[in-house]
Amino acid sequence: MANKYELQAARIESVLTAHKVPARVWQATVTPRFVRFDITTALGTRLSKISNLAEELAFSLGARATRVYREGGVLHVEVPRETPRCVGLLDLCGRLTSVPPNCAVLGIDEGGIPLLLRLDSPDVAHILLAGTTGSGKTALARTLLLSLAMHNHPGHLQIALLDPKGRGFAPLAGLPHIWRGQGVVQAPDDATATLQALVGEMERRDRVGRQLPRLAIAIDELADLMQTGGKPVTEALTRLTQRGREAGLHVIAATQRPAAALVGGLVKANFPIRLVGSVTSAEDAKVASGLPGTEAERLLGRGDFLLVAKGNTIRFQAAYADAAELASITARIAAGGRRRRTWAAGQAAAGRLPAAHGGLSQRTS
Repeated sequence: MANKYELQAARIESVLTAHKVPARVWQATVTPRFVRFDITTALGTRLSKISNLAEELAFSLGARATRVYREGGVLHVEVPRETPRCVGLLDLCGRLTSVPPNCAVLGIDEGGIPLLLRLDSPDVAHILLAGTTGSGKTALARTLLLSLAMHNHPGHLQIALLDPKGRGFAPLAGLPHIWRGQGVVQAPDDATATLQALVGEMERRDRVGRQLPRLAIAIDELADLMQTGGKPVTEALTRLTQRGREAGLHVIAATQRPAAALVGGLVKANFPIRLVGSVTSAEDAKVASGLPGTEAERLLGRGDFLLVAKGNTIRFQAAYADAAELASITARIAAGGRRRRTWAAGQAAAGRLPAAHGGLSQRTS
């Protein structure tokens, strides 16, 4: 560990020893948002005794908070970094040797490994993003959709955008991948009509046995849409999430209100993949993730997320594209220039799509 982290480790050991909890920090993992210290303690030490020292540990370390938790047989103390590091989408894509078809780039996990999500995997089907204001939920949804557009031709993948407020997905409206060229659908009546048309498209594909092009149905503010659209919206979404995957349709829905009363019935059985940012309560964390005890209510916000799949969780820092990058990449794709499967930071505006740098490994779910 570097000197700074060795000092923090020594302070953690000092606090625990002062409270008669002999412990040793044996490893530190540095992520973009926090440092995780791995600790060994004497046999029989109660986890609750250490958890109760979280505030004192934070005070000793000069941190706004610490998180103490167990993962398997390892005890962790998590400390926020003083200067969090942004994970840029273009930087991350530039480090990948390749991005397979129908894969979205999410960010990097705690080990620094790029995290990708393959839409056409039987284990994915549909994706729910949940998080309060400031969690980075909408930014992650944009990143996910933009990365799909960056690495897939419009003839192979299309995107339908539904956004009641009209702001979250507006930067993507100029992509040539937009389904039927209809831009961002805002009004409740238009959203209902679009969802019903998508159900019709699903049924047509079922009849002819067709799955291509893949169609990502992106919805921002899912709870608001369900409230304003009522039963017709709920019925259409239920049909799309129950039968859409076989026809190549994938719902990617975001909500800042994952309360059971609002979206619980639809979400419970139909979204195998959950991307959960900071939420307001343990109950919201449970509804959003489908699991108890994820502690999503303790996430740090601003792109700090959990990927939940098959009862397992992976914590990751979401990749980010700022307004200028969104505009530049969208314009580049819309101009019809040659699309390769690799991008690099600082070169989208210049119109060059160079080969990736190095052979960084990647995880694909």
